[in-house]
Amino acid sequence: MAEALLRHRLAQIDATVRVSSAGLNPGDHPATAHGVATMAARGLDIAGHRSRELTPDLLRGADLVIGKAREHVREVAVVEPSAVDRAFTLKELVAAAEAKGGRRAGESVSEWLGRIGRGRRRDDLLGVGYDDALDIDDPVGRPRAEYEATADELDALLGRLVELAWPGSTVHHDEERSA
Repeated sequence: MAEALLRHRLAQIDATVRVSSAGLNPGDHPATAHGVATMAARGLDIAGHRSRELTPDLLRGADLVIGKAREHVREVAVVEPSAVDRAFTLKELVAAAEAKGGRRAGESVSEWLGRIGRGRRRDDLLGVGYDDALDIDDPVGRPRAEYEATADELDALLGRLVELAWPGSTVHHDEERSA
């Protein structure tokens, strides 16, 4: 869902950015029926999506790695230690960018991540259990309403991220969705 929502947000501003997703579990699984229905209600088709497992090659090729939860960022550090400085939970990234400022004109993504990651406490990513300040709950195995709530949360955070990472871009409003 996050991949589809981010692709949609970036398409609205005509940003040329490659977006892909991967997870901690073995790949080649379809999106859940609730996930497909939730995205279809938003006009996004993920019916053909197949999961991929996180690999060192995927991480080495990424300018930015966004996890929904701390466990994802911790796994990035294990799978490809060189990627940890550009790996954040979505909530962590948005909060840091809002506190330290959006990407400046002429500032590369790498420079921006270095600036907003400066002084970052990696031990904040430790701990077990859900942390509302850093994690987004996974709705898998739960009712459709949980998928809707997660999609709403993801979309709001990704909207803020796009505004911060691509400031001054023109948003094309091809559809409005009420919350």
